Amino acid sequence: MKCPKCQSENFKVLDTRASDDSVRRRRECLSCGFRFTTYERIEQPTLLVVKKDNTREVFDREKITRGIVRSAQKRPISSEKIEEIVEDVERKVRSLGENEIHSDQIGEYVMNALAGLDEITYVRFASVYRSFKDVSELEDLLKNITKK
Repeated sequence: MKCPKCQSENFKVLDTRASDDSVRRRRECLSCGFRFTTYERIEQPTLLVVKKDNTREVFDREKITRGIVRSAQKRPISSEKIEEIVEDVERKVRSLGENEIHSDQIGEYVMNALAGLDEITYVRFASVYRSFKDVSELEDLLKNITKK
């Protein structure tokens, strides 16, 4: 492993945290002082995501992260919380024990996590995920949120 800033191989581990399926390590480069985070994960079998048009692609947790980050722009949600959501979604998906999963199911897991976290982020994510055709569908979603 090398420092992402100076490419040095000399660094120390500042903090280690284990979760169910990964180990998060905070590191500091001894050459330049740059701090960075690494994750160690168990290598999982290939999981395919079945898209709405029935095409398939390899499951990519970074795609989920990007979607949540876009939805959470200018909202008070930490990167740690986003990472927790992504880890939780991946854990749920992999615990099904299937080789394929529909993108709808992944989207529902993400929306359920966001609904309890931040309503604005939830609405932003849902508006893209559900591809609302008109304003009335968005109004229905907002009514459901205000009822809760």
